[in-house]
Amino acid sequence: MLYTVKELSAISNVTIKTLHHYHKIGLLLPEKVSQAGYRLYGRGEVERLQAILFFRELEIPLVQIKQLLERDVDRLRILTEQRTMLRKKATRLGQILGTLEKSIEAVQGGVTMGKQEMFAGFSSEEEWKSALQEQKEYLQETYEAELDTSTIDVQEMNEQAREAVFS
Repeated sequence: MLYTVKELSAISNVTIKTLHHYHKIGLLLPEKVSQAGYRLYGRGEVERLQAILFFRELEIPLVQIKQLLERDVDRLRILTEQRTMLRKKATRLGQILGTLEKSIEAVQGGVTMGKQEMFAGFSSEEEWKSALQEQKEYLQETYEAELDTSTIDVQEMNEQAREAVFS
C-alpha cells in the first residue's frame, strides 16, 4: 500500500511540513511520485520514518541520522541499537526524575537535601554531556560558539554544580 504525505502524516503524527523537509534534505524520499506530483510512500519508507523518529527521540541531529541510515540498512540491527540507546536514556531520565521527586519532597517538607543527593542524576560523564547538550546547541545557534564536551571531569562538574547552588 502506498501513502500520500497527508496519510503518512496522519498515521505517524509527523507534520506534512516535516515530511516535506525530510524529502528536501534527502532523509526520507518517497517510493514514487504520481503523475499529479503527489509523493507516495511505501512500507520501506514508513519503516525508515519510524527509525528517524526513534533517532530524533534520542536527540540525534538529522544530518547524523541520514548518515546512520545510509551506512546501515539492517532494520533489525538499527532497531536493536535504538532500543539499547532508549533504555539508557530511560534509565538516566529515571534517575533524574527520582532526584527531582526527592527535591520536591524536600521543599514541601522544609528539608534541606544533602549535596550528593541533589546531583544524583548527573553522576556520569555521559549524563553531564547529555545535560549540557541543550546549552551547547544554544551557544552554537546564538553565538556560533562551540562548547567542548569531549572530555568532562565528572567530579569537577559535580563540585561546580554544588558550589553554584550553595553560593
